[in-house]
Amino acid sequence: MVKAIEGIRMSRSTNEVAIIGVGLHPFGRFEGKSAMQMAADAIGLALADAGIGWKDIQFAVGGSWTVANPDAIVGMVGLTGIPFTDVFNACATAASATKLCADSIRLGDYDIGIAVGMDKHPRGAFTEDPALVGMPSWYAQNGQYLTTQFFGMKANRYLHDHGISTHTLAKVAAKNFRNGVLNPNAFRRKPISEEAILASPILNYPLTQYMFCAPDEGAAAVVMCRADIAHRFTTKPVYVRAVEIRTRRYGAYEVNTTYAPVDEDVSPTVYAAKAAFEKAGVSPRDVDVIQLQDTDAGAEVIHMAEAGFCADGEQEKLLADGATEISGAMPVNTDGGLIANGEPIGASGLRQMHELVRQLRGQAGERQVPGTPRVGFAQVYGAPGTAAATILST
Repeated sequence: MVKAIEGIRMSRSTNEVAIIGVGLHPFGRFEGKSAMQMAADAIGLALADAGIGWKDIQFAVGGSWTVANPDAIVGMVGLTGIPFTDVFNACATAASATKLCADSIRLGDYDIGIAVGMDKHPRGAFTEDPALVGMPSWYAQNGQYLTTQFFGMKANRYLHDHGISTHTLAKVAAKNFRNGVLNPNAFRRKPISEEAILASPILNYPLTQYMFCAPDEGAAAVVMCRADIAHRFTTKPVYVRAVEIRTRRYGAYEVNTTYAPVDEDVSPTVYAAKAAFEKAGVSPRDVDVIQLQDTDAGAEVIHMAEAGFCADGEQEKLLADGATEISGAMPVNTDGGLIANGEPIGASGLRQMHELVRQLRGQAGERQVPGTPRVGFAQVYGAPGTAAATILST
């Protein structure tokens, strides 16, 4: 991995954006506590981290699936009359909130704002009317609308095509559980061995019970400002280099699709990652810490290649060599990812931002990446084939 990135354009113009505060409500199950209450806590933590008050926030962006109007949180944190925009983009909701917040500052509309995500999902897999995403009823009646079915099929096909074993899937899950032990905000904080992961019940072949994440509850918030004023608030600003969102193209093999074209195209993650790296002026080899959407262990394996960190099929050796461990050459999901944290959809991508900021500041505690990480990458992916890639740097 290339640690020195002197070639990156590091000048700070007035249209660049810095993160000056992050806040995270723990992920998990919190009986009697609403998603908005969790989000209010996350906002308070982010404001405290930035050293400001809610009165200093000029605008906000909120994302959620289970909360119809995240903007109502102003009733908990302060009725200051600010503009507040709500977004929803499936598993890319928090990345969409990040992009809208950063772009609003970058365009000169505001000096300082906040992005917040929240959700409180019931136990079990997501169940909704397929008509909500433009799908026919038969797609649910034959079981395909259960997303674990698709993820199992996609992982099975990918492993077959690229010579990857189920042991590699177990290594991914075991790594993320180990990292979750080091994260006080994680949902699952107990290590699970590769053997136990492989021996757990198969839910959708080749994915076993402990290779999946779980929908859960939580909230996260990020305060951003113009880069040229960031040092008024912090001595360790982290800059938003790029946030790129892409939907699937014709031919992509994606979740919630009723057909498989003969001539296939690559995933939207490929397009989002390429666009983000181009905009940020860096390459995958410049990245020091990586966050990938590990809805299941197979997803992390697939996204490693789709985001440009390796070629298809190289994951087996990389995992075996420990490359994706916290101490490895390409640390992936240092906070445990979705497998250890679960996925409250509106907050998940902002949880990634929280981890990257902590890592780039050198404040990640026991899970701190060695050396002086300078560039972080985050990727989210969700139905019906929407991906986002975000790049942060010091």
